[in-house]
Amino acid sequence: MVNRLTIKRTALCLLLASGGALSRDRNPIADLVIKNAKVITIDNDNPRAQAIAFRGEIILAVTSNESAEKYVKEGVSTIIDARGRLVVPGFNDAHIHFSSIDPDYIDLRYITDSSVITTKVKEAIARARPGELIRGGRWEHEMFTDKQWPTKELIDSVAPNNPVALTRADGHSVLVNSYVIGNSGITKETADPFGGEIQRNPITGEPTGIFKEKAKGLLKYAAKPVRLTPKEQQERLMRRWQAAFDLAARSGVTSIQLAPGGDFEIFQKFKDMGKLTLRAYIGGPLTVDKQKMRRYAELKKEYPKDGNWIRFGYIKGFIDGTLGSGTALFFEPYLDAPEKTGLPQMPYEKFERMVVDMDKAGFQIGIHAIGDKANSWVLDAYEAAQRSNGRRQSRHRIEHAQVLCDADISRFACLGVIASMQPTHCITDKRFAEKRIGRQRCRGAYAWQRLLDADAMIAFGTDYPVEPICPLEGLYAAVTRKDRAGEPGEGWFGDQKLSTEKAIELYTLGSAYAEFTEDRKGMIKQGYLGDVVIFSHDLMTMPPDKIMSAKVDFTIVGGEIVYKREGAE
Repeated sequence: MVNRLTIKRTALCLLLASGGALSRDRNPIADLVIKNAKVITIDNDNPRAQAIAFRGEIILAVTSNESAEKYVKEGVSTIIDARGRLVVPGFNDAHIHFSSIDPDYIDLRYITDSSVITTKVKEAIARARPGELIRGGRWEHEMFTDKQWPTKELIDSVAPNNPVALTRADGHSVLVNSYVIGNSGITKETADPFGGEIQRNPITGEPTGIFKEKAKGLLKYAAKPVRLTPKEQQERLMRRWQAAFDLAARSGVTSIQLAPGGDFEIFQKFKDMGKLTLRAYIGGPLTVDKQKMRRYAELKKEYPKDGNWIRFGYIKGFIDGTLGSGTALFFEPYLDAPEKTGLPQMPYEKFERMVVDMDKAGFQIGIHAIGDKANSWVLDAYEAAQRSNGRRQSRHRIEHAQVLCDADISRFACLGVIASMQPTHCITDKRFAEKRIGRQRCRGAYAWQRLLDADAMIAFGTDYPVEPICPLEGLYAAVTRKDRAGEPGEGWFGDQKLSTEKAIELYTLGSAYAEFTEDRKGMIKQGYLGDVVIFSHDLMTMPPDKIMSAKVDFTIVGGEIVYKREGAE
């Protein structure tokens, strides 16, 4: 999938930097050795191995059990006997909204009864003070038994004196109570903003409590801040971030690409403390603000591309909404809402100017696009940037690339655009996709194999917390295209399923390519960064519908064990 001529550079500079004089040592000693493993390297030149030796944060050798012995010194080298277990490159989540974990957040993922919202909010109110903001979300109304949008009435009776904000799973719609609506001065006369929608009762015209896309910007929560000392605030922040890093480590995620950005200071702080357990590619939002663009240029120098831990990433913009919220932008109307074609987040002309300007400034760009018209607009804008500024290795991206016209699939490779996709979106959205847009348009939905056949570059991620962070769910989705409960048949548009090894490649080497690190990440290869995962079961041979039952036994980042499952040996 990835240009192998580019990858054949073996990153000898990394190897030399890692251990001083590794190339001069006749028998360099490894700090860590994994032996008796089934190693899937994602390296075409050496696709399988039994053992891996690490020195410092670099892979010293990928070899046989017998050859690995020469790197072992008793009392110096740590040995992991994999006992035949599967070892793969560390997972690189190419699209994630990674932040600290709030223990008070109301998690409504996978609920099927909307009355659970009432119960959960009531429980949260019992622990809160009057006026304190109650936050939660990840609900999906298409999973409710009645498949109806929730309304403010679900929470008004239990939260009359607190603002409540419950975000839909896709993050593009939010349910709020009457407290928030009143505090925001919103009535049935309030007009929808451009690119947004206030959902209204069809009889009374009153807001239902659902605010979509840019209509969310109308809301004012007036939450009372929690009063903590600066020391308490810092301690709480660090605990929440540590919980997030721990979650990634036990999921086998060793690199992340934050969209649209993240807190450089936090990541640097954890790195300085020696507690950073993943590598981060952190960008910022698409903008025309000159001051922000200057700041981006400074961050590019401060966190350059040749860094291995914290690097300045891509610039993220939005051109439409989501399929679930009915705000993704299509050429033709929705089947279940014939009066609508979606919500563009800005006029095309303004969008194109922003893309051309940001491309001219030398930034990598990633644009959120779901609907077929949205994806066409983004490809058009990237093509306009090439005409205006010339073609280079920009590796611009489309984030999600969910529904594509037939004619646009070949344009990804022609324009050098990366399809940054999240396989779990397929098995979440397939429940309602045909109801929204019909089966014919769904031929271009989550079309991984068609993109690969057209020589497009694909990077896999999760869009966490929209979807769970665990890569196993993404692998399951990619190889089955079935819902999480399992179902008979060949899966939804089964011709687009991938092999397990190809899905792993897109989640590792594909994602590395998307962040310009395929010369040192994404493969288990001599001279590459020592980021690997050991699984409890062999994903390559187990039944595809059992993939999610596997466990991460070890996560290793930079040659260091950052997670070991309890009971794993």
